[in-house]
Amino acid sequence: MNTYKKYCPNVFIAQCEEEYKKGDVITITTKYGKENEHVVHNLLSKSNGLFFYSITRVDGFNSQVRAMNRAARLSSYAGNAQEKSNEFVKKADEGKDFLSLGEPIKVGHHSEKGHRALLERNWGRMSKAIEYADKAQEYQYRVAYWESLADQINLSMPESIEFFRQQLEEATDYHQGIKDGTIKREHSYSLTYAKKRCNELQKKYDIAIKLWA
Repeated sequence: MNTYKKYCPNVFIAQCEEEYKKGDVITITTKYGKENEHVVHNLLSKSNGLFFYSITRVDGFNSQVRAMNRAARLSSYAGNAQEKSNEFVKKADEGKDFLSLGEPIKVGHHSEKGHRALLERNWGRMSKAIEYADKAQEYQYRVAYWESLADQINLSMPESIEFFRQQLEEATDYHQGIKDGTIKREHSYSLTYAKKRCNELQKKYDIAIKLWA
């Protein structure tokens, strides 16, 4: 049986009992028993009779699609929460004509009990309205986060080779400029940070080559 194995952040590879060729379509089973079809790319390693391959989904599903779907779901949750908030605001209008008069509670009067109950109901409704409005706002924050991820290229995508190549070239040019003085240093650690970014991007580029070249 073919299963998934985490290779690095954002990347899952196929762990297979059989050997395959580049371009083969194989079925991989998740730990929950769901089966997905994948295209085989590169053989990454062999160990204890198992073969490990880089893969992409046949249906095109990837981390970008996952992020877009998550954003869509959260946007729906935000809309529902806002609708509930609006409903409680409307319900809190109960007796608004009377309350707008600013009449004080008449202690001992037959209207006292009803007046207090009305205020308590509306207070509870406004509390709920605020609660759902806060939920809607929190969902919107999460929507923005997942939408930002939907625009990102990561190592799970074959196009990451070109992406990280360009990123590495830009980082290398910047590092050289900081080093030779053609680019002004913003602080004493500018050169250190520039070199660190080059090293990080070189590592990602090397992984992308191994996965997808």
